Amino acid sequence: MKFVLSLIICSSVAGDCMPPYEWPETFRTQYDCLMFGYEESINKMKEVGKVDVNKYGMFLKFFCSPSNSI
Repeated sequence: MKFVLSLIICSSVAGDCMPPYEWPETFRTQYDCLMFGYEESINKMKEVGKVDVNKYGMFLKFFCSPSNSI
């Protein structure tokens, strides 16, 4: 079974989230998917930057789900 990572960027100031971004590659295990999701969340927050994260109350959430593809 393969797993798909979906990342969602949200703003507590706007009270809204962007549509989920589905990572293009799949993962062999849920563990691998989750570990990558945590790492990518940190990278994305660093990319957005401290000023905008604080200004817009930004946060990132993610989930890993089984892929329906064969």
